[in-house]
Amino acid sequence: MGIKLYKKPKLEKPDMICGWPGIGNIGIIAVDTLRGVLKAEGLGEIEPWDFFFPEEILIKGGRLRDLKFPANKFYFKRLPKRDLIFFIGEEQSMEYGKRYAEGEKAEEMANLILEVAEKFGCKRIYTSGAATAPIHHKEKSRVVIAATEEYLVKEMGKYGNVIPISERGGSSTLVGLSGILLGVAKNRNLEGICLMGEIPYYLAGAPWPYPKASKAILETFANISETPIDFSFFDKEAKDIEELIVKFFREIQISLERIPPEIREGFNKFLDYVINYQPIEPRPTTPGPITEEDKKEILKHIDEFFKKGGRDAQKGF
Repeated sequence: MGIKLYKKPKLEKPDMICGWPGIGNIGIIAVDTLRGVLKAEGLGEIEPWDFFFPEEILIKGGRLRDLKFPANKFYFKRLPKRDLIFFIGEEQSMEYGKRYAEGEKAEEMANLILEVAEKFGCKRIYTSGAATAPIHHKEKSRVVIAATEEYLVKEMGKYGNVIPISERGGSSTLVGLSGILLGVAKNRNLEGICLMGEIPYYLAGAPWPYPKASKAILETFANISETPIDFSFFDKEAKDIEELIVKFFREIQISLERIPPEIREGFNKFLDYVINYQPIEPRPTTPGPITEEDKKEILKHIDEFFKKGGRDAQKGF
């Protein structure tokens, strides 16, 4: 068990950028897209035996031939300003019954990731993910920033379209490996920054990606690395997703008789907001027409609607 490196390149003060699946797969789509656009090379992997169960078991002639596990791989790219190392995990290491990575195994994986970072001289680690927010899907996603040190939060502010997690109001926590990695990085005297693309509260359980948030993270990474990259190819996918969202909620609107009477009024208000909302510029700094009480009632039931309708809504996309 451990780390397997394919190469040992000489890198100049690299930063590490990490991504895993999560809400809308926002973080992993952003990181893997950047890796692909930059044509990063394979560097190594974390062996899966102690962290994952096999996804597939190949048996041929009555004999076990192969096991397929989620991949957790490292890549590298030399750039004019600063070299990069990518870590992309196809799955978070989770204990049975947990929704997010936590506990001993997750911390063990975080330490292995940072061992590779330190081996190549990394001083700064970026993680990525999603931040649910009181926004509408027609609005532009911002990037919510959390970091191990206050000066890092201020530094990120210069890149535009970012908001510190402390300015969102209420309490905020980082869950899963994106948060654990920052905590472990701080313990190892490494700088850690988490970039989270905003996704509307009502899409947190959706079975679709959310390209606007992934694009926002990518634009920030491009600014940080001073690498001009055109991510406009996300716009077509974002438009398709918007159409899918409206179609899905229109179908719910048509089927209101299935909604319990006690939440029908609040849900009608919610559906009108999703389907008919018109963005206001400049963007409001406070939530739109849904009250906090409405939101609590809606979020209690929204997961159930996605579980029942998510697969059908995905067809044709």
